[in-house]
Amino acid sequence: MNKAHAITHTAMLFAVAVVLSFMEGLLPPLPYLPPGFKLGLSNIATMYALFFLDKGKAFAIAVLKAFFVFITRGVTSGILSLSGGIASLCVMLLAAALFGDKISYLMLSIIGAIFHNLGQLAVLTLIMQSGYALWYTPVLLTAGVIMGSVTGTLLRIVMPAFDRISGGTK
Repeated sequence: MNKAHAITHTAMLFAVAVVLSFMEGLLPPLPYLPPGFKLGLSNIATMYALFFLDKGKAFAIAVLKAFFVFITRGVTSGILSLSGGIASLCVMLLAAALFGDKISYLMLSIIGAIFHNLGQLAVLTLIMQSGYALWYTPVLLTAGVIMGSVTGTLLRIVMPAFDRISGGTK
């Protein structure tokens, strides 16, 4: 893949992530769910890049997504997006390296979602300069398992579309 194609490809995946994030924002909140239960649809594009392309593209998409959040939702949201995205990618890379073919994409997605939430919680604790946010850890762990399962399953469903965006280069 030449440099222009790689840049265009990453930009297209980022655009997909932005559209998925926008679409998720249009969904009404699910009743009876506490704050923090978010599908994280835009993470599907990042996971695809990580699992089927290369880690550089995945990190580029995570950083671009955080910058987009910074522009559209403010500094704190941008910092939380960046911290969650980077924590998630690092732990998924570590788990993939440690377990190789023995770990499924679904399990990697769940691990990624959990550490996305934990990365955000760690930074939020620093921003608040208080440990009060840590009481929310069980809720965020539950959200990570549930939403990681959802995004991992959705990744499997949309992989053919992503493969077409990639030009069949997986």
